[in-house]
Amino acid sequence: MKKAIYWAGLLLIAAACSERPPTAEPGSGTAALSEEASSGAAAGKRAVESNPLRNAYFGDTHIHTVLSVDAYLMGTRRTPDDAYEFARGAAIEHASGFMMQMKKPLDFLAVSDHGFYLGMMRELDDENSPYALHPLVPAVRAADTAEGSIAAFQALIDHLRNRQEDPALEDDLDDRGVARSAWQEIIESAERHNDPGSFTTFIGYEYTTSGPEFQNLHRNVIFRGSKVPLQPFSRLDSLNPEDLWAWMDTNRANGMEAIAIPHNPNGSDGWMFANTDWAGEPMDANYAETRMRNEPLVENTQVKGTSDTHPLLSPNDEWANFELMELKVASDQPSRAPGSYVREAWLNGMAMEDRGGFNPYRFGVIGASDTHNAAGSFEEDNYWSKTGLIDIEPHMRGSVPLPDSSPGNPEYAQGASQYWGASGLAGVWAESNTRDDIFDAFRRKETFSTSGPHIKVRFFAGFDIDESLLAAPDAIAQAYAKGVPMGADLPADGERAPRFLAWAARDADTVALQRLQIIKGWVEDGGTHEAVIDIACSDGGTVDPATQRCPDNGATVNLGTCSVSADKGAAELKAVWQDPNFDPAQRAFYYVRVLENPKCRWSTWDAIRAGVAPRPDMQATIQDRAWSSPIWYRP
Repeated sequence: MKKAIYWAGLLLIAAACSERPPTAEPGSGTAALSEEASSGAAAGKRAVESNPLRNAYFGDTHIHTVLSVDAYLMGTRRTPDDAYEFARGAAIEHASGFMMQMKKPLDFLAVSDHGFYLGMMRELDDENSPYALHPLVPAVRAADTAEGSIAAFQALIDHLRNRQEDPALEDDLDDRGVARSAWQEIIESAERHNDPGSFTTFIGYEYTTSGPEFQNLHRNVIFRGSKVPLQPFSRLDSLNPEDLWAWMDTNRANGMEAIAIPHNPNGSDGWMFANTDWAGEPMDANYAETRMRNEPLVENTQVKGTSDTHPLLSPNDEWANFELMELKVASDQPSRAPGSYVREAWLNGMAMEDRGGFNPYRFGVIGASDTHNAAGSFEEDNYWSKTGLIDIEPHMRGSVPLPDSSPGNPEYAQGASQYWGASGLAGVWAESNTRDDIFDAFRRKETFSTSGPHIKVRFFAGFDIDESLLAAPDAIAQAYAKGVPMGADLPADGERAPRFLAWAARDADTVALQRLQIIKGWVEDGGTHEAVIDIACSDGGTVDPATQRCPDNGATVNLGTCSVSADKGAAELKAVWQDPNFDPAQRAFYYVRVLENPKCRWSTWDAIRAGVAPRPDMQATIQDRAWSSPIWYRP
């Protein structure tokens, strides 16, 4: 416990050990709503104001509650109702007893509990349940401390390992009736809390699967509306994500629209963005079309690390080494960088398009929390990590020395949570705060992500965009009329070079902005290339044309108090930029990244509050940021 809190992912390791055939066919009908939920949904159909130029909305599509098998064993007893109340700004209780609350509410939320064993741990803990005498019950009921949680995880692993070693053993935790009941609870909670125009809820769940050596391939499945299947498709039905897509296509044909959002490709060991399909066969146009129809978005940041890029893949990007977790999600083994990061996937997808005419990786980005506390922790100075009782104390997550270590020779807990961060958020540009409009934004990929702050980002490209838009009162209307927004394709216009309008606005509750960048990727002579270009600087700085970088704006952080340079940075940054190396014959993508000034990381806040020095092998400061979805130039 003290030196190796490598509990992270224990349950997912266990799940990866349980590769059994399905015990029941996934439901093909639709779930019914209770009278209460149905009446709530009908009441929500009042008129909602719509902005054709679209508003920025922030949300989270990755929340675990009491119904997730791992969250329950971590001590979390908060319900989907609690998660929605928290997202709207309320304080809710953490498993350890303190109250969790954000500085500002969210605009939308999807509870995404694990589809496999959905609601089953709570069922085991119910003394009136038919499972009250199950052998796992004592361990589950003792999971009210960090030690008890770890012991309960181990008991579950043993249960699953036994069934892997002896396939004749029935998986008596795979009770589809319990799962359907929990799924109905999720549906009805989302329907109760959906408040069109004010707060949007989505019905969803997590499809939790992995490769044979714990390569993370998890997805969150988010439904557009109230019409959803009777039961989630989970790893108990198939480990193959392509089977999930087939299930989603069948649902779509029956009026149940949804998307799947992969998360933590950084922990996939190269599997998430491979160059072959699940069976190891070459990809083709049908594969690419199927994948993009079902997975138009990917999480590129969340608590378990950032998946934008990696220094090994982007050696000329000074900001690539940001909040990396370089382990497989369900293991203490390293995860290979190639095939695990978003920017490289975009590059490889364009190369496939050059060679074969199809691209399976033309997706947009969002962020999410992946909290298992029913409450995302997005603020560096207000951080409660991810996993309930197991890492709520600073020494458990490795940010301060272990309680009995020597002051002169401090020892720290070693585990995955030391690499975790206060991230992230999904941003969308939508006409209104409603399911239809936000889901449409998901579909067209007019989305952006942040590593926690409410930073707003807009990005357009067009052949008739020019500098006059920077001062125009109708700049956004002109940008839509003359170009395309983030997430879109920009077809060629003869030999003309496009211009790009980029804009970012700070979160007033955190530090100011430092620099605005465009990141370009392109294919040339069969090879892939990338470049990072600063296009707007804070504090009156100008971009050096030789280095394509802004000067340092002088912002500092006091590591003794976490005070920052209040007079440095910008409230907004904007620019119109034209690529001086544009080639009308080359495929390319462009996206925006905006960086804040530095501030204390959560681990430094932990150290200051404990009266100790920050851990020397942890980053003391952080430059939070936001990323737009790309615009693809397609000759």
